[in-house]
Amino acid sequence: MPHAPQPAPAPQKKSAGRDLGAAIGVGVGLGAVIVASLFFVKAVFVGVIAVAVVVGLWELTTRLDERKGIKAPLVPLALGGAAMVVAGYARGAEGAWVAMALTTLAVLVWRMTAPPEGYLKDVTAGVFAVFYVPFLATFVAMLLKAEDGPWRVLTFLLLTVVSDTGAYAVGWRFGKRKLAPRISPGKTREGLLGAVGFSMAAGALCMQFLIDDGQWWQGLLLGLAVAASATLGDLGESMIKRDLGIKDMGTLLPGHGGIMDRLDSLLPTAPVVWLLLAVFVGSG
Repeated sequence: MPHAPQPAPAPQKKSAGRDLGAAIGVGVGLGAVIVASLFFVKAVFVGVIAVAVVVGLWELTTRLDERKGIKAPLVPLALGGAAMVVAGYARGAEGAWVAMALTTLAVLVWRMTAPPEGYLKDVTAGVFAVFYVPFLATFVAMLLKAEDGPWRVLTFLLLTVVSDTGAYAVGWRFGKRKLAPRISPGKTREGLLGAVGFSMAAGALCMQFLIDDGQWWQGLLLGLAVAASATLGDLGESMIKRDLGIKDMGTLLPGHGGIMDRLDSLLPTAPVVWLLLAVFVGSG
């Protein structure tokens, strides 16, 4: 008897790759904490930034040790990183630079208490961590320092989240052409266009209605810059994770991974937003 023809397999639906419900729940919870601290007590929000920096440094140094045997000294990184955030809020850019220099010196000296083998790679990783996590995060505290600081920080957060959401939504639905397949196979050129479009629209609204003396056309430029920096930040951390052979930096946030997996696009975007707002409407 001839074999009966088999029905064609049903097309598989695209998968988000994560627990979307958990991701949304955690995101909403974090957003509520951030907004509440941001608009009621600025000092509390500075503390939120410092805690995120310390946890991010712990994740980064732990993964470096586990995967590469690189022992960047966490104690001076954590103490110095928290101090950098406070200094940036209290003393502006000058305070941030001084705190960064002292933290780097502390990393070099602290590592001297261990055997000399691996000293160069350990302190190099430590200096990289100083710049990558606390120094870039310090610009968020500097945004907060302005008179309309909470609205500036909210604009920064909204544009970054909208950029990521636009890239995800458009890329998931229409993405076909890979953006950087060797670094992040899931990213597409269509997703990048979605990030740019969403972010520019949100930027125009935020500059017009949230920022003192802001103009909608400035928001278009700001949104474009945020989409670029957020995408590069995401690709940069993907490069680090590929080198380490891991999917996520941690497991602290269900549906998201670790703190560093949420900071990847925020960190490089903070100085971009701070600089453009200073150019457009002043440092406040």
